[in-house]
Amino acid sequence: MADLTSRNRRRLDLLGLLPFLAYVAVFLGVPTVSVVVGAFQDDAGGWTLSNLGAAAGDPYLHAFVVSTEISALTAAIGAVVGLAIAFAVSASPPGGVLRQVVSTASGVLAYFAGVPLAFAFIAAIGSQGLVTKWLGALGLDISGFSLFGFAGITLVYLYFQIPLMVLVIFPALEGLRPQWREAASNLGASRWQYWWLVGGPLLLPPFLGALMLLFANAFAAYATAAALTNGIIPLVPIQIAAVMSGNVAVGQENLGNALGLGMILVVALALAGYAWMQRRTSRWLR
Repeated sequence: MADLTSRNRRRLDLLGLLPFLAYVAVFLGVPTVSVVVGAFQDDAGGWTLSNLGAAAGDPYLHAFVVSTEISALTAAIGAVVGLAIAFAVSASPPGGVLRQVVSTASGVLAYFAGVPLAFAFIAAIGSQGLVTKWLGALGLDISGFSLFGFAGITLVYLYFQIPLMVLVIFPALEGLRPQWREAASNLGASRWQYWWLVGGPLLLPPFLGALMLLFANAFAAYATAAALTNGIIPLVPIQIAAVMSGNVAVGQENLGNALGLGMILVVALALAGYAWMQRRTSRWLR
């Protein structure tokens, strides 16, 4: 009887998942399959590797290099700064105002991107921005800094990378039990030794996993960079948009699919690393 009840419960759970699975299949599965198949087809529908060859050469290879550089840099800076903020907040009283404010702000800022974010930065620290003029009135000239270059994109990406890191790493910090620190202290371990031998090794996998998640998040970002630079910086998503909008030579219509396949592989590898790192410490930090 118990086995029958358990089977019925699993069937009901699966039935409840069907709408979500259907949504994923239609809006994620079908487009992904279409991109993968199209990457290996020519204009006439025949099978070819020419699209992948074109995607692996310039200027598209350079776009992958630039996207990787920006993603790695913003992921590293965002991970370190976000960890420091989350560590400071975790030391505050549970349920306090500081935790609530930081959690709410991080949840909002992590998903504030696209055209509104680009406009906000241009209005703030653009060549005619409010902050630029205020600092100029104080004798600090930042007019030489450009939002439309590598440094500008990096700064704008950090706006949502740091809050995302706070959201991702905070549960791992909360999972560090006070009993472990007390046990280490009772055994004569100093604060530094506790973090080196206990806390650090436990936080390293979720930290590396969060680093990979931030890398994937930056690599796949499109709207912010497109609105800010108008395609000046050759990022992979911008190159894909240019190809899909018809800015290619005749017979290269599936080049965008090949670029999309490369982007899918990069993001999938980063997310797979994130999931693997999360599983390594899930039984300890829960």
